[in-house]
Amino acid sequence: MSNIRFLAQELYRLTKKVEDLEKALKKASGEELAPLEAELFQARRDRDHYHSLLEAKKEKPAV
Repeated sequence: MSNIRFLAQELYRLTKKVEDLEKALKKASGEELAPLEAELFQARRDRDHYHSLLEAKKEKPAV
């Protein structure tokens, strides 16, 4: 499996995780909020990190 494909798959997985956590957070109440917010914060960081890595791996157009 190519490195770019792996990064793209991880980015997709993390994007879905962020979306699921955001939905869960809207429905959550009380003591569920803090752990979900922490998990969402980490998932967003991971997603953004993989997005940056994938962007850096893309070939730049030749000028």
